[in-house]
Amino acid sequence: MASDQILYGGETKKAVENFPISGERVPIQVVRWQARIKGAAATVNADLGKLDADIARAIEQAAAAIVAGEHDDQFPIDVFQTGSGTSTNMNVNEVISALTGEKAHRNDHVNMGQSSNDTFPSAVHLAALDEATNRLLPALERLEASLAAKADAFKDVVKAGRTHLMDAVPVTLGQEFGGYAAQVRLGAKRVRNALPQVGQIPLGGTATGTGLNTPAEFAPKVREILKKQSGLDLIAGPEDPFEAQANRDALVELSGALKSVAVSLTKIANDIALMGSGPRAGIGELFLPELQKGSSIMPGKVNPVLPEVVLQVSAQVIGNDAAITIGGSQGQFELNVRVPLIARNLLQSIHLLTTASTAFAEKCVDGIEANTRGTDGSAGATLATATALNEAIGYDKATDIVKKATASGEPLRDVALAEGVDADLYDKTIDLRRIAAGNLEG
Repeated sequence: MASDQILYGGETKKAVENFPISGERVPIQVVRWQARIKGAAATVNADLGKLDADIARAIEQAAAAIVAGEHDDQFPIDVFQTGSGTSTNMNVNEVISALTGEKAHRNDHVNMGQSSNDTFPSAVHLAALDEATNRLLPALERLEASLAAKADAFKDVVKAGRTHLMDAVPVTLGQEFGGYAAQVRLGAKRVRNALPQVGQIPLGGTATGTGLNTPAEFAPKVREILKKQSGLDLIAGPEDPFEAQANRDALVELSGALKSVAVSLTKIANDIALMGSGPRAGIGELFLPELQKGSSIMPGKVNPVLPEVVLQVSAQVIGNDAAITIGGSQGQFELNVRVPLIARNLLQSIHLLTTASTAFAEKCVDGIEANTRGTDGSAGATLATATALNEAIGYDKATDIVKKATASGEPLRDVALAEGVDADLYDKTIDLRRIAAGNLEG
């Protein structure tokens, strides 16, 4: 929502002039969490007798308005700014001060007990924790459920397995989709495992981690208010204040988990696109939903557009992780000074994975159907079914049969019988459904 007037002051204007870099602003989630911190800090400072109650209430009300999105246009600073986020911290201080009618001084009151060096990274951690908990994890759970439903629907659809892109022993389409569901489930678990560390925020460390000018009870009380307001139970104090101030390792860890999810989605999207290739000259084992025209010139062409979106998103997330890794390594002594970069890339990765996973589930996976003509054809065509004969005739004999069938193009059964394999033995052994089950069914 736009404000009727400019509420920010001189420090914000300087930052806008100093950093005409990308045209991309600091993620609004970070700004809103900064405001939450300011409001909670005012409450605690009043309770501790350090801040006048009327001023505290004015700060709380102003902060709440920012959190509600009423003044998003008042935060114009480029995301590529001073590495501590000081410009954005001052931007929030100035806007809150203006909203109180200057009753609250931007530094003495709004910033009381705080420093950019502890509040800005805290806001980044909390924004990432919030977005991952309330948006990304539900999206991954939705995608997992969609894949698991297809695993159940396709449990009896036998097809050729493939390793090294070459024919392998039969599997079921359900087994493949069950593997995809497990990949997503394990990816979500990796994200969850990183969140307790993300929840440890450096609030209260002020300039260098020592907590100068801040009562010892300030940060714990602010954290409790933030937990109550947000419902994020993982918000906690740091294991060590100097570790928390100087490093952004928890955000690097979370980004690594997001990269793992992106790698999994790359595998899944590639497989689904390949199995849906065709309809006549490709693998042709899946029918993907027809969402739009696939060509402006080739009539009737349908493309795997959602898998392609997922592949592009995954590439971006992997690239974001590389930048976050570099940013995380750039702490010097008592402060990491690449926090805006980390914030920008991490929150973009969370957002992209959230929206892509949701669209992939709803617009693609839910509507996938098995092309049983294609699956039956590949299951019957793979010469790797001869593997089931190994115990009866030996590996070398089975290899000879496969090579002759490959060279002649004749059916495996015909070649096997010509090579002396008993017909009853062959028919009993080469049961595609049983072969696909392996040792998974008793």
